[in-house]
Amino acid sequence: MANLIPLSQLVRDHNYDLGGDVFDPTGLPAYAGNDKVGTVRGALTEDGGKLRYLILDVGSWFTAKEVLVPVGLARFEGDAVYIDSMTKDQVKAMSEYREGQEYTYDSQVADERVLRGSTETVPMVSMPGGQYDYRDQDANDTYFKTPQRLQLLEERLQVNKQRAVAGSVEIGKRVETRTENVNVGLEHEELVIERTPVSEPRPVDGTVRLGDASETVRVDLEAETAQVNKQAFVTEEVEIGKRTVTEQQTLSDTVGREVLDVTKTGDVVMDGQTTSGERRTALDRGVDAVKDAVDPLDGKIDRR
Repeated sequence: MANLIPLSQLVRDHNYDLGGDVFDPTGLPAYAGNDKVGTVRGALTEDGGKLRYLILDVGSWFTAKEVLVPVGLARFEGDAVYIDSMTKDQVKAMSEYREGQEYTYDSQVADERVLRGSTETVPMVSMPGGQYDYRDQDANDTYFKTPQRLQLLEERLQVNKQRAVAGSVEIGKRVETRTENVNVGLEHEELVIERTPVSEPRPVDGTVRLGDASETVRVDLEAETAQVNKQAFVTEEVEIGKRTVTEQQTLSDTVGREVLDVTKTGDVVMDGQTTSGERRTALDRGVDAVKDAVDPLDGKIDRR
C-alpha cells in the first residue's frame, strides 16, 4: 500500500515549498450542498506530493470526529470546498480518523463503499509489491483525481463612494453705499421793482425839504428749501437651498490579470497542431493551452 503522509508533515520533513502553484486546502470550510458540514483540517498525500484524501472535521455533525474524503469528491470554488455527493448518513457511517494512525486498505475500501453506496462495486485493488492502485489512469473513475481546473483571476476596479464636506458657504447681508442724485424744483421769490417816470412833473403840496420824509420799505422774499429723507424698500427676496449635481469623473489605476503560461520542453506536438507546425484558430489554441497546462498538474491543485 502506498504510504500516505499528512501534507503538513510532508512540507516539514521534506522542506517542500508549496509556493503559489500548489494549493493547501487546510482551514477552508466544507459544504454539502448549501449546508456547512465541517472544516478541512489537512490532507493526506503520497510521498511525491499527490493529494489523495482531505481530512474533514465534521464536529458540527458529530462530537470531535474526523473522516477522510477522497480528493476527487471535492469541488474547490472560491474560498470553500464543496462535497456535493456527501450526506449526513454517509459521514456517520464512515471510519473515524485520528491523527497519526495508519489508514489501512480495509478501512479505505469500507469508507469508499459507504460513499459509493453499498450496492455499487468498489474498483479498488492492491497492486503487486504492496502498492495501492488509486486508479490514476482510469478516466472513468474520478474518486482520486484532483480537480483539474485552473482559475485565471483578474483584478477589476471597484469604486466606493462616500460623502464628505467639500466646502461651506456663509450667507449674510452687508450695507453697500452709493451716491444718488435727485433733481428737485425749488421755488423762491425775487424782488420786482418797477419805476415809472412822470412825464409832467408837478409840485408837492406844502413845505417839504428833501430828506425829511425818508421812508424804508421792508419786503420779505420767500424760497423753498429741500429736505432729504431715506426710506427702505424691499427690492429682492433670496431663497436658500441645496441641490445635487452629478458630474462624471474618470478614475484610473493599474490592474493585473492572470494569463495562461505554457512552457514546452523538447519536441512536443500539441493537440490541433499539424506536423508542419501550423496552428489552428486562436480559440482552438486557447483550448489546447488549457489542456496542456492542466494535465501536468497530476494531483496538485493549481490556484494561479
